[in-house]
Amino acid sequence: MTQFPGPQDQPDEPPYGSAPPPPPYGSAPPPPYGSAPPPQYGSAPPPAPGYGQPVGGGTPPPNYLVWGILSTVFCCLPLGIASIVFAAQVNGKWAAGDVAGAQDSSQKAKKFAIWSAVAGVVIVVLYVVLIVGLGVAGSSTS
Repeated sequence: MTQFPGPQDQPDEPPYGSAPPPPPYGSAPPPPYGSAPPPQYGSAPPPAPGYGQPVGGGTPPPNYLVWGILSTVFCCLPLGIASIVFAAQVNGKWAAGDVAGAQDSSQKAKKFAIWSAVAGVVIVVLYVVLIVGLGVAGSSTS
């Protein structure tokens, strides 16, 4: 007759539904699924990401902030303000690593500063022509 193992013949197992026993002293529990393995002693830590170090390296593009301020004060206010806004974006984008965005903002700041200066010169020339024209017209009628 074959004898079946009974409850007294089985090793000590926790009852169904209870937590598994803790690992023995001195052994670490396994890392959670998907996490990186723990660092080994004696190995160098990974390099820290360099804040403010753009991918392209080198020097940042010019921001033309002085041009923007001068063209705002002396030439054309709306275009000068646009130039200042784009000039202020250059260094922030460069520090964030957005090299293409920094170059784009730099070019836009330069274009708006030049357009502002040209608009200021055109307005001054038109003003002078108007004043001279009115002066000549006023002097010839009297």
